[in-house]
Amino acid sequence: MNCPNCRRDIADYSNFCYFCGTRQNVAPAGCAQVQKRLLRSAVDSKIAGVCGGIAEYFGVDSTIVRLLWIVAAICPPFPAVIAYLVGWIIIPLAPPPVAAPPQPAHTEAPNSAQTA
Repeated sequence: MNCPNCRRDIADYSNFCYFCGTRQNVAPAGCAQVQKRLLRSAVDSKIAGVCGGIAEYFGVDSTIVRLLWIVAAICPPFPAVIAYLVGWIIIPLAPPPVAAPPQPAHTEAPNSAQTA
């Protein structure tokens, strides 16, 4: 396989080029690459899930995104408030996570010595 950046030969299925460090976009045969989508979080949401969705997309803690958003919101002329409202309207809501089927409760058989 050739690195698209430096055009040198590297091993197949390498995540990074050994020479220039460029990330390689390869997937094993038969595996489709998953494309990340920006979605409002259905799990990590305080108001509308915009900050939680941005945090999930970039792989950072949602508290950091919320703190940055608050700092940007209190700075005039308040572009973060408008951006949050626009994100609330435009960014689609992520589907709720699939819950595992309920496990049957374990019931113990009554002890015959105790029922006497």
